[in-house]
Amino acid sequence: MQFQSLKIIEPILKSLLEEGYTEPTPIQIQAIPIVLQGNDLLGCAQTGTGKTAAFAVPILQLLSANKVNIGKRKIRSLIVTPTRELAIQINESFKAYGRYTELKSAVIFGGVKQNPQVKTLQGGIDILIATPGRLLDLINQKYISLKDIEILVLDEADRMLDMGFIHDVKKILALLPKKRQTLFFSATMPPEIVKLSNSILNKPLKVEVTPSATTADTVNQYVYFVDKGNKNALLLYLLEDERIKTVLVFTRTKHGADKVVKVLVKNNIKAEAIHGNKNQNARQRALANFKAQTTRVLVATDIAARGIDIDDMEFVVNYEISNLAETYVHRIGRTGRAGANGTAFSFCDAEEKAYLKDIEKLISKKIPIISNHPFPLINNNPVKAPKQQFQKRNSSHQRPNPNNSGKKNNKASSQSGFRNY
Repeated sequence: MQFQSLKIIEPILKSLLEEGYTEPTPIQIQAIPIVLQGNDLLGCAQTGTGKTAAFAVPILQLLSANKVNIGKRKIRSLIVTPTRELAIQINESFKAYGRYTELKSAVIFGGVKQNPQVKTLQGGIDILIATPGRLLDLINQKYISLKDIEILVLDEADRMLDMGFIHDVKKILALLPKKRQTLFFSATMPPEIVKLSNSILNKPLKVEVTPSATTADTVNQYVYFVDKGNKNALLLYLLEDERIKTVLVFTRTKHGADKVVKVLVKNNIKAEAIHGNKNQNARQRALANFKAQTTRVLVATDIAARGIDIDDMEFVVNYEISNLAETYVHRIGRTGRAGANGTAFSFCDAEEKAYLKDIEKLISKKIPIISNHPFPLINNNPVKAPKQQFQKRNSSHQRPNPNNSGKKNNKASSQSGFRNY
């Protein structure tokens, strides 16, 4: 199927072609006609499935068809999303797809001075992409009015719930016109999210391109059981493999991310951290360096990494396993995007075994185990084990072959690892 068959107007089709889009993804095929017909939408889709275009393209078309030429531009569509990086990414998409329309979009988020954002708002915009905190702040300062909103998008709703934004979202909803079109997207559908969607959507049509909380078949998943004190050594061991050009490493905390970066830099591996304590310029610089492959390892917290969208990123490492099973789905969704291949490694210590069990239950899949490595789990009690001595590559230890990314391998390999050397 081509985008032309979705009845998209020529200015947007021209932009999509210039962006290299020819065939729509499954969620775009299903969602775009629903949105163009003015229906509310409940979308359950993994990250990397083309979700942004699934709502941005029809919003641009609907607003273009109903132009408002009287006076200053008014905010007619609002997209609320949890992180700065994701907000920036969505705004870039709106600008790219809408470059031949007369519509104007802007993005606002916290962590930076508000003056430039306020100046843009005062010039008039049609589409606003915002994080909840900064949006409410500027509403309270009377810089933003939501009374003219025609289309609302709540994106990554489950992440907003995890980040404690649910009360902010409810405050925003109370300020919106009752008569509006609402699009609700979430990669997972825990009970709280289902309850929220039921309260804000009007006879929604549902789009679910993959079952809730599944992982892409294009991502090879492996787990290493390792004592907590040896995770740094195991990461250094993995990075001896020159085929791993770049890798995104996840930690649970900002402090943990900084500690991992310190160890890597000490071992002459170019690494940077991206988390909420970094200012926006530093975060964007770190992301740009990672995309350019001048930084080999980007260490991120879950919140900061939500908006990372890098084509052909092959490797993700869960340095610490999240206590929220749904977060695992989001993390490994950074690789294997839009049909590309990827590999996800998880370092599991004794404390985290329960988290791993929850993840496997959620995704209905046993994650293959790599046991033949230099730092096997010794202390099965949920306490920090004594640090083992790190040794350089030993031919007796096998590694998974990165070139196997995307090949199905659901059988646990707990005995011998993967023989590829």
